[in-house]
Amino acid sequence: MPGAGNCTAQTKSVPDLSGTYNSTTLTPVQRPKEFGENLYLTEEEATRLAEEERALMAKANQKSDPNRAAPEAGGSAPVGAPDDQRENLGAGNVGGYNFFWIDRGEEAMRVDGKIRTSVLTDPPNGRYPARSLQGSQRWMKRARLFRPNTGEAWWVKEQGPGPYDGPESLALSERCLLGFSMGPPMFPALYNNYKRIIQTADHVMILVEMVHDARVVRLNSEHAPADVRKWMGDSIGWFEGDTLVVDTTNFRDGDNGLGGSDQLHVVERFRRIDAGALSYSFTVEDPGTWTQSWSGDYVWPATDGKVYEYACHEGNYAMGGILRGARLLEQEALGGS
Repeated sequence: MPGAGNCTAQTKSVPDLSGTYNSTTLTPVQRPKEFGENLYLTEEEATRLAEEERALMAKANQKSDPNRAAPEAGGSAPVGAPDDQRENLGAGNVGGYNFFWIDRGEEAMRVDGKIRTSVLTDPPNGRYPARSLQGSQRWMKRARLFRPNTGEAWWVKEQGPGPYDGPESLALSERCLLGFSMGPPMFPALYNNYKRIIQTADHVMILVEMVHDARVVRLNSEHAPADVRKWMGDSIGWFEGDTLVVDTTNFRDGDNGLGGSDQLHVVERFRRIDAGALSYSFTVEDPGTWTQSWSGDYVWPATDGKVYEYACHEGNYAMGGILRGARLLEQEALGGS
């Protein structure tokens, strides 16, 4: 991968990537296992996928019965969705979003005219590689803290910090600090998939609609010192012909969007293609998390739409509810009142 040493002053004009793009797609980041190493869908498979999504949305968006009973204990999947999709569709363990908020697009993406089965292209099976020993240990620690809610304060019987000790112990997305598609690399998500790029002579700013994240890429610069760590890493960029290359290091250990280590290194490439769209590709290396690098790409079509403010903090009433609920469960577990 190229590094900061490749950053030289620009001596000729470069493409202007400024614009607004909609990265919504029904194509998943990871390839469904049944496709194996098949990178492409047939036209028939793509049509069926789009029809299934339309049918699901139509059923899920039906008006709710105002006389319905209370939700089942532990919550349920959104109306019209199978229960095994509870987490994937934003339901959480207590109900969560209905489909009014979900916008996964209307069709799978095409790259060079071919319909893709996944955003990931390497490893060849289109899935994340196996975790390294260090990555497995970090994942197990996180899984212990964020196991499914059983309605009991199981953490009072264990040593160490609990998952609901205070606001700082909750996940970054629950605290409205980082979205789950901000990158790098930047993935399509359940909703809010617009990206706004503003390019100057010295910087490229990428505003991600989900949770208001703004990435600032310094052009023809050097990385910050190794002891300067950021949630979205430290991004520098340069142009190689018509392609903007963005190199990002200096991530915080375990606190970045991927849950990677402080060894995480991401290289992204942005290139304008037909009809004003962008080709977006990436390669991720992190020996502290995965046993090998992994890569992918997809297209960001241009749009005339606007990126509106995402005021996650202002509406984050769930934060207080989560912490108050944890205190009540702890009282019950300890025999208090």
